[in-house]
Amino acid sequence: MAASPQSPASRTTDLAGEYAEDWALYREKFRRRLPRSLEELHGPTHGAVELPLHVAWSGMTVYDLDKPRQRMGLYRTVLHEGLREDLTRHLNQDLLLQMWPVLRTLVGRTVRTVWEDAFPQLAARTRTAA
Repeated sequence: MAASPQSPASRTTDLAGEYAEDWALYREKFRRRLPRSLEELHGPTHGAVELPLHVAWSGMTVYDLDKPRQRMGLYRTVLHEGLREDLTRHLNQDLLLQMWPVLRTLVGRTVRTVWEDAFPQLAARTRTAA
């Protein structure tokens, strides 16, 4: 028995549904990693930080927090690749709040949305910086 062809409209609906489901799973991946509060972020504020390979699996593994571009790179990498334990170990609440207005433009939309939804003080920092 031959398969019946789908109309273009039903294929579009199927793809939209699959896309929404994939996006929801991707978003949930980041949401599960979040700390309960920003106060849990006790990472260093100065010096060299070496990230584990499961976080920095491509590119740099050691970052100098005293160099603004490297600090921004470390935070971007940890936000995208880190597990909850990596977030609390390598990120610092004060630095994250300070850097967020610029950092939010360097991370993906999903990461930015998940963090700002969970921690309104990040979104507030963006509004006051504008």
